[in-house]
Amino acid sequence: MRLLIERSELFRALSHVASVVERRTTIPILSNVLVRADDGHVSFKGTDLEREVIETVPADVTQSGAVTIQAHLLHDIVRKLADGSQITLDGAGGGERLTLTCGHAKFQLPALAADEFPDIGAGEMPHEFEIPAHELRRLIEKARFAISTEETRYYLNGIYLHTTVSAGKPVLRAVATDGHRLAQIEQLAPNGAEGMPGVIVPRKTVNEVHKLLEGSDEDVRVSLSAQRIQFKTEKVTMTSKLIDGTFPDYQRVIPQGNNKIMNVGNAEFANAVDRVATVSTERGRAVKLAIERDKLILSVTNPDGGSATEEIPVDYDADRLEIGFNARYLLDIAGQLESPTVRFFLSDAGSPTTVRDEGDENALYVLMPMRV
Repeated sequence: MRLLIERSELFRALSHVASVVERRTTIPILSNVLVRADDGHVSFKGTDLEREVIETVPADVTQSGAVTIQAHLLHDIVRKLADGSQITLDGAGGGERLTLTCGHAKFQLPALAADEFPDIGAGEMPHEFEIPAHELRRLIEKARFAISTEETRYYLNGIYLHTTVSAGKPVLRAVATDGHRLAQIEQLAPNGAEGMPGVIVPRKTVNEVHKLLEGSDEDVRVSLSAQRIQFKTEKVTMTSKLIDGTFPDYQRVIPQGNNKIMNVGNAEFANAVDRVATVSTERGRAVKLAIERDKLILSVTNPDGGSATEEIPVDYDADRLEIGFNARYLLDIAGQLESPTVRFFLSDAGSPTTVRDEGDENALYVLMPMRV
């Protein structure tokens, strides 16, 4: 194998691929990236056996071939080379070493045979559809903050992606919950998505896909089976195993009869929550909302850190209500809203509250209250 590649192309590809490669592993080949050169392009593949990323970039290939190199070592070397420089990769010599040359710099790197590299992307994935990158990224971005990090309930450690019917139309819906809050985001189902199995995409995969799609305006081809899911663009392919579990019936926790409605400016509300929460204990972070006609009083009492209150105007004409929420959860939801106004649908101090973005009927959030 021998090729010439521009440094920025190589660095970008390695940055994406190395992100799934573990720095410490008991299986040496899993520390490596598979470099495969063919006519006019070179591909880089990394995996941790749960997910794999392949990125293909243009290169001047004078000799086809494949070799595997330590991913993070190669990434660190390329990162320190001058931007705009040309890099030669030469895997001649039986595949035991790769020579990297850039200007007057030369590196001899140990290699392992390419045929030992695992492939988790092989096999049939019968369900397939295309979705614009910005739409898929929106589904991920607005739901992922609610993913549980509690490993004992592993089936909540991802986003539940499935199709259903909403307002008489087929939709693709992303749901995440940690038992204290829930995010539900949906959009019209792309052609081919109907009939797909409901799948739980792992948290790590969700975050990697979110990064890979940043700034992209192309379509993403999504292929899946009951065990795996694949996201493919023109240059990048990411395949991941799915969480083998049953996502709970989340619709049971979405309240339907909350008839006390409060409309409040999102930025003003978030800033007030952030200010009064300054005195709360990190463990509790409970903020009490005392809601009256046309006004909201936010308060925090901390026996060790003092107390804080702030009053802001709201649109509310129901009975007076006092309810407590985790400040960080309130701020997380406020950070996802796009319109100036946030709408709370409340019932009583012990029941879950629904939060909606006034300008986005396809996003819904549920918050469990706290005792204050």
